[in-house]
Amino acid sequence: MGVTDTRTIVDWHAHVYFDAASRDAAWALRLVIEAHFAGELQGGALRLGRFHERPVGPHPMWSFQLGFGGELLAPMLAWLALNHGALDVFMHPNTGDALRDHRDSAVWIGRSHELVLSKLIG
Repeated sequence: MGVTDTRTIVDWHAHVYFDAASRDAAWALRLVIEAHFAGELQGGALRLGRFHERPVGPHPMWSFQLGFGGELLAPMLAWLALNHGALDVFMHPNTGDALRDHRDSAVWIGRSHELVLSKLIG
């Protein structure tokens, strides 16, 4: 197995998954994230994506996205691991190879879900 240089990672995404029944819990978590990481949001180190109440791209559930650089990887992973509640979180690097990033290099917090990988091909 070849070694891939971690410098190929441009940034990271974390997708918080929810559905109609857990929508309010997801919105509440989003508000807590906004408050807890206010400095990172204001400084641009953390980007908070749209609150999608439908599946988007390869994601099989409703979700909202967090975008951040490597400097926030450990703090974000640790915080989400302890604070995700009953919601599931899908985290992946962005290297320019979307299929590999989503299929082979992902981290799950909570339960994992089957992605719609065909959305990343072609």
